[in-house]
Amino acid sequence: MMESGTVGSTGSGSVPVSGMELYYEIQRFYAREAWLLDRKQYDEWLDLLTEDVVYRMPVRISREPEDGQEVIEEMGYFEENRESLELRIRRLKTSSAWTEIPAQRTRRFISNLFLESGPTGGEVEVSSAFLLLRSRAEDEQVEQIFGERKDVLRLTESGWKLSRRTIIPDQTVLTVKNLSMFL
Repeated sequence: MMESGTVGSTGSGSVPVSGMELYYEIQRFYAREAWLLDRKQYDEWLDLLTEDVVYRMPVRISREPEDGQEVIEEMGYFEENRESLELRIRRLKTSSAWTEIPAQRTRRFISNLFLESGPTGGEVEVSSAFLLLRSRAEDEQVEQIFGERKDVLRLTESGWKLSRRTIIPDQTVLTVKNLSMFL
């Protein structure tokens, strides 16, 4: 049980964000985001992103602890901005988006939210665990991808918006057929 509304602290000297109201606002943001994406309401999802958004997924590898980091920041599955995300969404709406034939069905689960104060006023850094399940047509195989997301949310006049997302998969070998989904 959290005491006096403290949401979390990294133990690294950062100042924890206080207030359960903030926590619930952020939790609602993530529930809405997952709901929009699972229903393929991509234009509405774009409204949750800042104009300067950075959306990236670095590569994870397996190493012994003494050999260094497991996440290779210099290599990635993708690194996108607002323009490239808009382009992907426009393409998904066309008949040439073969990844949507047959249409995929997804379910996103976002949990274990951990908030701390952001790098500047009006921003909050959030770590969360995610699980995405995807199926198609009558295919018996269910694809899954899971891991951690490290986000920066910015408070704007229209509410919270995603400014930066780094997706760190737990798998070193992705078993999904493609990365056409948004995580």
